[in-house]
Amino acid sequence: MAIEQHKSFENGDSNGLQALEESLLVSHSSDCEGCEKAVKRSESSLWMVFICTLVAVCGSFEFGSCVGYSAPTQSVIREELHLSLPQYSMFGSILTIGAMVGAVTSGPIADFIGRKGAMRVSATFCITGWLAVYLSTGALSLDSGRVLTGYGIGVFSYVVPVFIAEIAPKNLRGGLTTLNQLMIVTGASISFLLGTVITWRNLALTGIIPCVFLIVGLWFVPESPRWLAKVGNERGFLVALQRLRGKDADISDEATEIREYNETLQSLPKAKLLDLFQSKYIRPVIIGVGLMVFQQFGGINGIGFYVSETFALAGPSSRKSGTISYACLQIPITIVGAMLMDKSGRKPLIMVSAGGTFLGCFLAGVSFFLKSHGLLLEWIPILTIFGVLTYIAFFSIGMGAVPWVIMSEIFPIHVKGAAGSLVVLVNWLGAWAVSYTFNFLMSWSPSGQFVLAKPLDF
Repeated sequence: MAIEQHKSFENGDSNGLQALEESLLVSHSSDCEGCEKAVKRSESSLWMVFICTLVAVCGSFEFGSCVGYSAPTQSVIREELHLSLPQYSMFGSILTIGAMVGAVTSGPIADFIGRKGAMRVSATFCITGWLAVYLSTGALSLDSGRVLTGYGIGVFSYVVPVFIAEIAPKNLRGGLTTLNQLMIVTGASISFLLGTVITWRNLALTGIIPCVFLIVGLWFVPESPRWLAKVGNERGFLVALQRLRGKDADISDEATEIREYNETLQSLPKAKLLDLFQSKYIRPVIIGVGLMVFQQFGGINGIGFYVSETFALAGPSSRKSGTISYACLQIPITIVGAMLMDKSGRKPLIMVSAGGTFLGCFLAGVSFFLKSHGLLLEWIPILTIFGVLTYIAFFSIGMGAVPWVIMSEIFPIHVKGAAGSLVVLVNWLGAWAVSYTFNFLMSWSPSGQFVLAKPLDF
């Protein structure tokens, strides 16, 4: 699944805590006792920021759980509920329709009821959806639950990274927002792993757990001070900012900066969707939309949603081993991708990622071609697993997150909202098209499916 990584407001640095401590030590080097007190005070003030982040990324984990659900459950749900291939393809892919609606409406919701309120709404949709899936007796109830969870994760995809970016100090913002991406992948991996050992109904119930932690945790953390300032709640704004920075911290400079930012933002003209097609915005629009097309039509959601069945087609023995390997690889490779993001540059990562996904598709396609001709049958499962793992590894370091980062950087701030809506719409429509047609293409020709994805990867 493609992962959205927002970099709203000022960009941060993953080494923020270290930089903060070093600056305190230098400024107070003449007074050892004062230095120790300052460091302790800074560490204590960061605890609330860390707690807020941990609560918020429960939504990211929920996102991953929803995305990863359909892969390990495909065969057993189809068998137990007597679903046809089109019915299960609709169940797997309809998540993206709900997510598209959720993502498009998430901005107004988060602006109207706040970041915490939006996360509560999202969690409620996800809980309702999972209960519908758990109690399902046919395709209609399955699809209804899947749409509801899709809407919930669509809202999460926007509000979680925005909330984290708004509560974090500048020097920690980049590192903390990276947790959003990491927890999405972790949620998907855990869902893959649990799906190999528990029933599909019980797996649906586990999807409720992150939402419960989120709803409970939100009672103990402050609202985003930037949102409170934006809606004119001056007292709540100052109280929330003080809680986040520590009771002894001087927040006057940061409070002034937030007020000035909001004033600047409100003074800018409000762009509409049609404004994006003016000549001065055409180039960034083509880049942003084009990257999303290549990201989605490279096949990521088809592979991610139905990876267990892809491995099973290569050989029954490879279903479990391939799924577990896929789940275990996602987390470390996502960490590597986050580390390379700012060090290697956007364009090199995109090029390397495209080449690697091309290679992965080629290897998987060759394996199914050999199987269809009865050649090297003992090597088919190994070659398929290696090809799919190569694909997901290279996708994760570049094509997964980099398009979202580039999109956040190439548009002027006053058109970023309209541009984001357009890009999200294209992204989720592509996700639906790929995830719905993937099973049909695999039944037509497994090798042909991966051959179709290769040109778009490269």
